Amino acid sequence: MADGMMTVMTTDRPIRIVVADDHPVVRGGLVAMLRTIPGFDVVGEAADGESALASVTELRPEMVLLGVQLPDLDGFAVAERLGADGDPVAIVLTSSRGVTSFRRRLAANPDWRFISKSELSGEALAAALR
Repeated sequence: MADGMMTVMTTDRPIRIVVADDHPVVRGGLVAMLRTIPGFDVVGEAADGESALASVTELRPEMVLLGVQLPDLDGFAVAERLGADGDPVAIVLTSSRGVTSFRRRLAANPDWRFISKSELSGEALAAALR
């Protein structure tokens, strides 16, 4: 997937993103932040894992920003299913907990990126795509 992620960064059009987080206020804040940053286009939102999968299948974004703790499928399960589909979508997992809490699971798939919610920014998302 690393090659697919590099392709995303070389395009002139905005990076299409689906944001999945179970907390409406957090999700709304992420969407609002992303909509102010040139180069990103939020095309969908989801409150749980199944909705995230459906949104990615329907909307075909280049990136999905996944909260780790979703009510039905956690972000890791969603990421695994998206990876099994073979579509080149950049997967960025996010949580209020730090990366050390998930190091082992992230190491299982080096194409996944992680950004803690306290460090989430347009610059951090762009760096995750490199």
